[in-house]
Formats: sequence, structure tokens, C-alpha cells
Amino acid sequence: MPNLDEYLHITEAAKYVGVCINTLRNWEATGKLRVHRNPMNGYRLYKVSDLDSLLRQVQQSGTKPKRKPR
Repeated sequence: MPNLDEYLHITEAAKYVGVCINTLRNWEATGKLRVHRNPMNGYRLYKVSDLDSLLRQVQQSGTKPKRKPR
């Protein structure tokens, strides 16, 4: 069983990264961000180290990850 202290719920993860929850869902759908599921209820969980890695990539590129057109 993974240590759930290393993970954030979608609302917490969105605040941590500074985006809305739909952006996290879009990044998940396009493969930019890996999502984990709570084994008890299936809720999305984001590993803090994955979010930190994404933030480093954004800072190095100087832009936010590109979104898919609607």
C-alpha cells in the first residue's frame, strides 16, 4: 500500500501547481501528468514528486504545458 501522505487530491494538487482542476485533467488525458487512484474510492491522486517535476519543466521552458485544442 503506498504512503498516501505523498499524494494530493485533485483540488490540493491544482492549488499546489497554480492551475484549475480541469487543467490537471487535461494534462492527465494528454499524458503530461501521471494520475494515481485511491485504492478505496478511485479518486484521483497526484504524487507530489510528479507535480514538482512538472513545475521544474515549466520553469525551465518558461511556459505552461501546451493544451490540446478543443
